Amino acid sequence: MKIAIVDDEQDMRQSISQWLALSGFETATFARAEDALKEIGPDFAGVVVTDIKMPGMDGISFLKKLMSLDSTLPVIMITGHGDVPMAVEAMRIGAYDFMEKPFNPDRMTELAKRASQARRLTLDSRALRRELGDGTVLVKKLMGSSPVMERLREDILDLGQADGHVLIDGETGTGKTLVAHALHAVGPRAGKKFVQIACSACDADALSARLFGPVDEGGALPAVEEARGGTLCLEDVEALSPALQARLLTFINDQGSPAETRIIAVSNLQEQDKTVEDMLRPDLFYRLAAMRITLPPLRNRGEDILTLFNRLSEQFAEEYGCDAPEVSAQEAAQLMQAPWPGNIRQLINISERAVLQSRRGSGTIASLLMADNEATRPVMTTEGKPLKEYVEAFERMLIDNTMRRHKGSISGVMEELCLPRRTLNEKMAKYGLSRSDYL
Repeated sequence: MKIAIVDDEQDMRQSISQWLALSGFETATFARAEDALKEIGPDFAGVVVTDIKMPGMDGISFLKKLMSLDSTLPVIMITGHGDVPMAVEAMRIGAYDFMEKPFNPDRMTELAKRASQARRLTLDSRALRRELGDGTVLVKKLMGSSPVMERLREDILDLGQADGHVLIDGETGTGKTLVAHALHAVGPRAGKKFVQIACSACDADALSARLFGPVDEGGALPAVEEARGGTLCLEDVEALSPALQARLLTFINDQGSPAETRIIAVSNLQEQDKTVEDMLRPDLFYRLAAMRITLPPLRNRGEDILTLFNRLSEQFAEEYGCDAPEVSAQEAAQLMQAPWPGNIRQLINISERAVLQSRRGSGTIASLLMADNEATRPVMTTEGKPLKEYVEAFERMLIDNTMRRHKGSISGVMEELCLPRRTLNEKMAKYGLSRSDYL
């Protein structure tokens, strides 16, 4: 996270910059507010520290300009003796905090840390909102090159453009909610409301009021009205009572065709002897399942498991400030053979714990898998895979990891893996790896 320091006094700028740099911050210094504004935009990934009294644009005018650009940007004001009333005015305008000269450097560091954390949360939240509104980004989040994932992405792009209601089912942790968001984001309703209701989160009376009204005392619209023209996503649709199923069917029938509001029903049914079709009345089921997407379990996605594990491990390693764990051929096979009852959600947990135990220099991936799948249950799935599939998956992972470490340097990869240029090129083409992805 960057700290932009704005002060007309050179000694003060350098002093603050040096202290914050020692605390691990990246700093940029400016003698004039006008110069700083050329570098600071609405999504500036950092914090601003500025003096109040400066020639040209003073600190208060600078603060007002920054707040007009991005009202969530943390701005720490530096005040001289007697400037406290001005600092109070700055807080009213939107300053994050202020310090009075001469200030304690430790307080400056503490303020910078808190402001940076707040800024990171704001930017992460903003990025998430953008992703949920960008179908292209969401579809890219459904990583993997296995045939089932290629088909899933094609289904999302196709069904997203259609008007019919959709039923999404699949095992827990496979990403059903992400697919629901993606269906909305790639279609003609992308700019309209996406209203998500967890049908199992409350009793029948509360759910009825939330879905169909009447309007509560706070004036909140029922979900069917709030989502009008957009998408109504019903999580755990199988939890709807018979009475609510009847009301939902009436709502669907009253809309006519094409439907003004699209319904995406998500089933999380986990009972082995029952399906979502068993839990819904037939006429409602066939209306909701006019279009259906069943998400593939992780264990059926082949080398996608290693690709996802690598990406997740890299993300967690960056977050924890350490190196991602190296995966051996045996561990790669164990990852591909694991039953993954928790699917992607379980893989995320395993990846984070693998990074943490690697940082400590202890533990194995096999031990994590055994702990997750009960000590008495074997790590192997009931169905094996051809040896060729394991070998190719490990080879792809190895080249992918090495390319990332060398940032796309072909010569570095050739040297580390002892491969001639032609062989490396052939294998990269075979596995769909492109040098440009690593630069």
